[in-house]
Amino acid sequence: MRKTYLQLHLCVLLWGFTPILGRMITLETLSLVWWRMLVVALILIALPGTRRVLRQLPWRLIGTYAGIGVLLSVSWMFFYGAIRLSNASVGAISLAAAPIFLAFIEPVTTGNPFNPRELLLGLVLVPGMAMVMGGIPQDMYLGLAVGLGSALFLAIFSACNKRVAGRTEPRVATCIEMGAGALFLTLLAPWMPHQGAALQIPGCHDAWLLGLLIVACTLVPFIMLMNILRKVSAFTTQMATNLEPLYAIVLAIPLLGEQQEVGPLFYLGVLVVVGSVALQPVLIRQRLQPRP
Repeated sequence: MRKTYLQLHLCVLLWGFTPILGRMITLETLSLVWWRMLVVALILIALPGTRRVLRQLPWRLIGTYAGIGVLLSVSWMFFYGAIRLSNASVGAISLAAAPIFLAFIEPVTTGNPFNPRELLLGLVLVPGMAMVMGGIPQDMYLGLAVGLGSALFLAIFSACNKRVAGRTEPRVATCIEMGAGALFLTLLAPWMPHQGAALQIPGCHDAWLLGLLIVACTLVPFIMLMNILRKVSAFTTQMATNLEPLYAIVLAIPLLGEQQEVGPLFYLGVLVVVGSVALQPVLIRQRLQPRP
């Protein structure tokens, strides 16, 4: 079991490199997200059995997954845009707000009542984000706002994805979502402001970093997580994944030197935000446990 827990935290650590690589890759945001979604979709559809399962799915379900993929592409666009407008640490902590947004969105999509404890955690997030804002330069405020937009779209994506979870194999659903996201960005590209080609071809520097992002931060954690979920509870997995922003911010210190761009108040706000997000699954678990 210890090996499984180590694998779980390795997954989270690999996800923590996502904003780091997003900061290091020089491609425009649209091209970065397009390549990530396209290559992942092509790899997944090449796996044995994916096309067979895909042909058996009803068109309505394929369309649903495709729409969810578009939501994910928008979230990623906002996320990498936030990193470019601020830095990797600000982008990562912005994304930490997604579980709190989900606490407000999921009752609307499922019809379940609001959980007062989760709403309280949402209020705790406000002073945390205020401290984060107080610890960054004013020219990063737009990046923080765009990052919160990414968290909002990610929460909507998660709520929609949860409603159709289990209707097909995860790799098939992911393949449809990634492919639809790439197609959406292809159609969007001519309308987006850009210098040169709307969809850029990566150079050598960006190509290997993009490869790391696709393989090490997307495909490998996805495959590992499918095996981990068979051995540990969803609660344990959620507790670990909520630490992703913290891992990313810690990694950004030695790799990008971002501690020089933000003040101590930023890190205090990070602790408040990550703490409130980490408490959320604990409260949900307590709510689901029967009373004695």
